[in-house]
Amino acid sequence: MRKKVIAMVLVGGRGSRLEHITKHTAKPAVSFGGKYRLIDFVLSNITNSGIDSVGLITQYEPHDLMKYIQHGATWDLDVNDGGITFLTPYTAYDGDVWQKGTAHAIMQHFKYIEQLNPEHVVILGGDHVYKMDYQPMIEEHIKNQADITIATFKAGDDASRFGILELDEENRVLSFEEKPEHPKSDLASMGVYVFKKDILSALLSHTDDGLFDFGKDIIPFALTHSLEIYGYRFDGYFRDVGTIKSLFEANMDLIDNPALLKLNQFKDFPVYTKSSNLPPHHISNDANVKYTMIADGCLISGTLDHCIISSGTVIKRGCTIKNTIIFGNVTINKGCVIENAIIMDDTVILENAILQFDEITVLNNENVWRLGESNE
Repeated sequence: MRKKVIAMVLVGGRGSRLEHITKHTAKPAVSFGGKYRLIDFVLSNITNSGIDSVGLITQYEPHDLMKYIQHGATWDLDVNDGGITFLTPYTAYDGDVWQKGTAHAIMQHFKYIEQLNPEHVVILGGDHVYKMDYQPMIEEHIKNQADITIATFKAGDDASRFGILELDEENRVLSFEEKPEHPKSDLASMGVYVFKKDILSALLSHTDDGLFDFGKDIIPFALTHSLEIYGYRFDGYFRDVGTIKSLFEANMDLIDNPALLKLNQFKDFPVYTKSSNLPPHHISNDANVKYTMIADGCLISGTLDHCIISSGTVIKRGCTIKNTIIFGNVTINKGCVIENAIIMDDTVILENAILQFDEITVLNNENVWRLGESNE
């Protein structure tokens, strides 16, 4: 049976601006909010939108991500007629196949799309934080008889980080410029696209001409060829967490502005995540905790202020930790003072370490002693 809509999710990016955080793992596998990973958001959106066929295009350090997702049961995507398919780099008759950009990645795996033969293809990134039902966008795309529909959000002061659109009163795209120095508007692309399948096929044939990326190449090319391109105005919370600063801020929004992402509104639109099967966290009687989220399996002593603590973390007596994100299975020994940090998985902080920084600093077992010495 022909699928009306399928999703293609790009999860192969290196995320080099996240430095140590993505040194050994793909960006969509990065921890978020104590109990989630970034990939949880797009997979939950797909499930909540009623899409059941998903191609995940991997490349950089895919093992952790693939192990986490497995057959997709966590997101109800373990179905016989569809489900999750991992699309990995491969060796073809003409040589090794490596991705040169977002459009080039889709082109390399277009055989998967042809096998399902959908009417429309939703193209998504796997490393954004947002809750979105894609069905209203798809319905508007069909109603407009659009060739391409691009989801937009209001970017604010950092608009130059995104592809910027101008729309007319009917939401037709008048112009599109990738990461302009002087943005013409504050409407930015979310990297969420709906394409007619045949139009997508025709546009991807131009990757041989060097049109490798959707934002930089394909969308501007499509605009010069009089295709029907519309914008879809998304009015919910959206964060591109491509930098350490933006990742930290998006995490802290869960504490400071919980109504924005609405994680607590889980009955109608849950964000699914893989269960850690750990016991509840335990806070000792000598702990002082405020403005902090703590995941399962944690043992907490000391003072915590404005922190997010992931599963399996142990914080011992006499510690003072402020404005910090701690990933899973971290041990912080007695008497430590930590401020403005992101502490990577499995890091061990020795007793009485002083790790206070003016800017958010990533700590792991490779650099924590060196950074501690520089702060003495």
